[in-house]
Amino acid sequence: MSLRVLVVDDQSVVRAGFAAVIDDEPDLTVVGEAGDGAAAVALAERLAPDVVVMDVRMPGLDGIAATRILTGRQDPPRVLVLTTFDLDAYVFDALRAGASGFLLKDVQAAELLNGIRVVAAGESVLAPSATRRLIGHYAAAGQVPRAGRDAGILDLLTERERSVLTLVASGLNNAEIAGELGITVGTVKSHVNALLRKLELRDRVQATILAYDLGLARANPPGAPG
Repeated sequence: MSLRVLVVDDQSVVRAGFAAVIDDEPDLTVVGEAGDGAAAVALAERLAPDVVVMDVRMPGLDGIAATRILTGRQDPPRVLVLTTFDLDAYVFDALRAGASGFLLKDVQAAELLNGIRVVAAGESVLAPSATRRLIGHYAAAGQVPRAGRDAGILDLLTERERSVLTLVASGLNNAEIAGELGITVGTVKSHVNALLRKLELRDRVQATILAYDLGLARANPPGAPG
């Protein structure tokens, strides 16, 4: 059964390009295209896509507002945000609104396709190198808004779970975390699932934001790799 994908971008050429790449895959089907957030919300209600590939900067209802509406519905689609690193200073708002992650707009086709499949499976996509640069840029500039969560919430975690949360927030995937801590990938998955459950978080995106909110993670220093 094919995954149903809705492509949203205000530039018709970009939208058509993404749609063509996605629709060429045997397990993915583009069920609709929208040029702004309002159209995306209306189409999603009618077409029930599994994944919405969402531009952020659009006229009228932008991608952040549209994402908030979509993810606030019963049985919501997963939203994968495509952003331009140098321009989208509010990508954190999109993640807070419920997006399952983001990729840069110059993403390779294989990465985009993998990202769609990953979020459809209930995971999140935070392109490691882009994530570290982006989070570092905004955190260093003081542009990461705080969610008002009490740091005492971290007392719910074991010491190992807190370590895993810190590494998740730095953009490492499960295999990289396993290597860093000297444990198996399966054990990492167990820790991630446990900390998400204890902190009442949906996915790794929310975990990353919370870690920065509470000061558990910090931006890479200038010149740091990744």
